[in-house]
Amino acid sequence: MTSQDERWEALRRAARDAMSRAYAPYSRYPVGAAALVDDGRTVVGCNVENASYGVGLCAECGLVSALHATGGGRLTHFTCVNGEGQLILPCGRCRQLLSEHGGPGLLLDTPAGIRPLAELLPDAFGPFELSRLHGSQHSESGGSQN
Repeated sequence: MTSQDERWEALRRAARDAMSRAYAPYSRYPVGAAALVDDGRTVVGCNVENASYGVGLCAECGLVSALHATGGGRLTHFTCVNGEGQLILPCGRCRQLLSEHGGPGLLLDTPAGIRPLAELLPDAFGPFELSRLHGSQHSESGGSQN
């Protein structure tokens, strides 16, 4: 097994562990996510539902919150699993969130293999587009240029 394979397997284990702590009493669809940060840290997240259904938090939201709560940085590698530990893809909303915090080169662990986010969210809208409209205030606040 190569070090790259070992890195992905460690991320999958971290995602499964996070999934085991998900709070999903309504959908009964626990999700866990894990990512590497450009400084070598691993951040994780799990979905957290509530009785209002639509205001639950996806695992990716928790992961990005953990990213910023532990020092920020850029996501470089990402994986996500369901309650059976199988790889799943983030929804469109979460792909947008990942794009903002990892950019088009963020590597995603998918059932079809490792793919850059740019293939799963082509021509993403992001802070760069906002900064072009409103001056440089958005790009200076730490956003990425997609």
